[in-house]
Amino acid sequence: MEVKKTITSIFMVPILKVPKDALRNNGFINGYIKDESSENEYEDCIYLLFRPENIDKFREFLDNEYERTKDIIEDYDYEGGYVVVVYKLDHSYEEDFKLVRQGLYSKTSKTFQLQFPKTVKIVKSGLNKEEISLQYRIFNKTQDLRDFWENKLGIDFQEEWEVWNGFDPEKEMLNIKNFKENV
Repeated sequence: MEVKKTITSIFMVPILKVPKDALRNNGFINGYIKDESSENEYEDCIYLLFRPENIDKFREFLDNEYERTKDIIEDYDYEGGYVVVVYKLDHSYEEDFKLVRQGLYSKTSKTFQLQFPKTVKIVKSGLNKEEISLQYRIFNKTQDLRDFWENKLGIDFQEEWEVWNGFDPEKEMLNIKNFKENV
């Protein structure tokens, strides 16, 4: 089952600079602002949920991450092969993270926006293709996203509207029990 990416995954996880392939190859599922089941609650952190297929490879990834960055606060396991890695967010983007939490994506700073690639390589129908990244489209309110919402909602898109769903804290929290039941 495909898990819908959280806004945390779309706008905060990339700021951590974890190599995309390392995430993909180690069973990354999603990013969250909080873990409801955790005894520890951290300020200005995000929780990355993994379900690695190869635990030895994952341990190597995690060791490399601890060497690469000082921003990992802790990691812990859940029954069923799930692992959570808690990262401290980069304080220099604090204002941008506030705007993301308010759903004001296009209002984030240019410095923040430049942390995301303009294009991404994807595989579509077995072919490698380059496409404008989702974040770039959201930051710049591209016409294709405007058209998408106009068609979906059957309304004329207003210039001041954002082109992505608002930030819902409930959907951004990890509840491992609920997650397991719905996967």
